[in-house]
Amino acid sequence: MPTFVIFDLEFTTWPGAMEQDWSAPGRLREIVQIGALRLDEEYSVVEEYETLVRPVVNPSLSPFFTDLTGIDQQAVDRDGLPPAQALSDFLAFCQGRSVLSYGNDMLVLGENIGWARARGEQIKHNALTPGFLNIRPWLNTVAPATAAINSGRLWQVLGLTRPAPGDEHSALFDCHSIAAALRHLSDEGATLPEALFL
Repeated sequence: MPTFVIFDLEFTTWPGAMEQDWSAPGRLREIVQIGALRLDEEYSVVEEYETLVRPVVNPSLSPFFTDLTGIDQQAVDRDGLPPAQALSDFLAFCQGRSVLSYGNDMLVLGENIGWARARGEQIKHNALTPGFLNIRPWLNTVAPATAAINSGRLWQVLGLTRPAPGDEHSALFDCHSIAAALRHLSDEGATLPEALFL
């Protein structure tokens, strides 16, 4: 099986935003952090990708977001990339591989690509083959205890050792948590989705 990518996003949020599906005026799901792992056929990490992204519409992070993720304004202002550059770099990292997320992160990625293009920014490497796969429905089916659990807690609910330094709501840590869950379920005999083998 060729290598595949697991990715996770942290994006702007405020109290009640999730319940309102980010529908309040000006409250967009702008990406602030991208984390990704390239895994081999044994679910070992081949390469990591992580970057901060400077939001455009809401450049000032909410205290709620910072409390949730641990990402502060100073770090984003200092280390954050412009969205078009971060998105292009991430898509380059994914080229030619199946790309998995635990949930709808591919929709948030698409929103951010659309906004960047609407601002006249160029996004490189946008055609992904085989493409994206939301692994959450499959994972929740084979491990029902995970159904109400976010990606950063998968390792915990499955009784696994902490997969990496850090904690939930850090994009790269959440990727390690997803990878640990996939590795564990494969070891337990679960058959992974065929899309991984494309």
